[in-house]
Amino acid sequence: MSENKVDIAVTRPFGPSIAKVTMSEDIITKLNNYVDEITKDNDKSKKLDHGHHLAGNVIQEFRLENEFIQKSGWGQFLIDNCAKWLMKSENKQVKKMHIINSWIVRQFERDYNPLHVHGGHISGVGYLKVPKDFGEYTQKTKSFNYNGGLSLVHGARMFNSPATFNIKPQVGDFYFFPNYLMHVVYPFSNSNEERRSVSFNAFIDEEIYNAYGKK
Repeated sequence: MSENKVDIAVTRPFGPSIAKVTMSEDIITKLNNYVDEITKDNDKSKKLDHGHHLAGNVIQEFRLENEFIQKSGWGQFLIDNCAKWLMKSENKQVKKMHIINSWIVRQFERDYNPLHVHGGHISGVGYLKVPKDFGEYTQKTKSFNYNGGLSLVHGARMFNSPATFNIKPQVGDFYFFPNYLMHVVYPFSNSNEERRSVSFNAFIDEEIYNAYGKK
């Protein structure tokens, strides 16, 4: 698959490493088409509703069907790039990866996701649609506009060690991070457009995840 050739950038802005990759146009199109089909089907939307399992205060959250995850190549994208991330970051080869779930978040004006963590061992988020404009900050002199953004949070701010890593959503960007990494999604304003993202949780080899196991 073409996704196997995608470069992966690994950063360690504080403790745990974070990986950033670019989703292919093919994957983005398949995911968006799938979402559009589900949103037109009220029965299926209700059946796949995932909002009661999640922290967000958003318009709609629903899980991806396992058949779609497998046939679309989405599952393979996650498996391949997770393996690249952990090889580059930890120099360890992932031999087992079980995708627990993957879901879509449809966020509109004033929606938000409070500070939370995920289950499993590893998680991630990628962007399928973003508004042209997230709205202005009330205090226009601020150097960074958090509207519609994602902040990953770890520990406390200390010398040479920031506590947050701020991300401005861009269509096609996908980030991998450990499940325990706290994160928050801010609301946005002045837009009727959708901020659409896709996330997942997965288990990997216990001997890789367990930092306190035998060396």
